[in-house]
Amino acid sequence: MSDLPPDLPRLRTLETWLVMTLQRVRERITAVEQHESERQRGATHRPRPPDWALEMGIGRDHLPVYVHVGGCHMTGGRSTGVPRQTAVRALTEGVEACPHCRPDTELGVLD
Repeated sequence: MSDLPPDLPRLRTLETWLVMTLQRVRERITAVEQHESERQRGATHRPRPPDWALEMGIGRDHLPVYVHVGGCHMTGGRSTGVPRQTAVRALTEGVEACPHCRPDTELGVLD
């Protein structure tokens, strides 16, 4: 016993629906492939994170509040990459080391 309708009009309706559904699936496959391609291209061309970062505070003075190892997941949006000597100077001048990435250990600057 077939699970398909026995008459031609319903078979044609089913065929139309299947063709439309197949087209939607193919369009979605194309979109997902393009998205994946763009994601891979972005990952390949993403700039390397800086070795060290200073996170600046909010307010009028925007003083540094934390020193981070580059790529630390806790680095906020108000951060900027800095050279090693700037990170060392900031730590020795009292800017706190991030408690997650511990740049003071990486830099050899311990209290």
